[in-house]
Amino acid sequence: MEPRQDEAELLASAGQGDLSAFNLLVEHYQTGVYNLCLRLLGNPQAAEDTAQDAFISAYRRLDSFRGGSFRSWLFRIAANASYDELRWRRSRPHISLDEPQGPSDRAFDVADKAPSPGERAEQSELRQAITDALARLPDEQRLAIVLCDAQGLDYAEIAEVMECSLGTVKSRIARGRGRLRQTLLQNAELLPSRFRPTDDKT
Repeated sequence: MEPRQDEAELLASAGQGDLSAFNLLVEHYQTGVYNLCLRLLGNPQAAEDTAQDAFISAYRRLDSFRGGSFRSWLFRIAANASYDELRWRRSRPHISLDEPQGPSDRAFDVADKAPSPGERAEQSELRQAITDALARLPDEQRLAIVLCDAQGLDYAEIAEVMECSLGTVKSRIARGRGRLRQTLLQNAELLPSRFRPTDDKT
């Protein structure tokens, strides 16, 4: 799908009940929506189900889209669907947010330039450490960081997704990054050796 121009045409068609037009929008945004849900939920199956629910909800609510950034509108729906899933999980304490399931668990992507087996192991350890640290953040801080650092949205787009001011976005990102850093440093033994702080007094 070509950006913007065709998107407007597809939205117009989808709004008139053209499911094939909406499916093209799904194809364009499905990776971003899935990754957003994955980083908020930490569970691939839950992220897949929640992303699907988000697209269904978006299709049913197309008549409420009033223009602007469709991506931001869609991400807001996906974030709210993820919050619903998190609330459901927290009401059932036998489900742990700190123990993502499945072989595809991952947090922020680490660049892969044909790494050695040792480097791949370190990357996996780092992704898991970040996943665990993200899971400990307040929901609003986690969402702001994921939208900024993983999805690449600018502050204005994040403010639109989160329905808050630019100042609030900046505050949530700054506080969230600070808490992430603190959590990772407090659990430095979980980090790969090259990411651990050194205490060389010699």
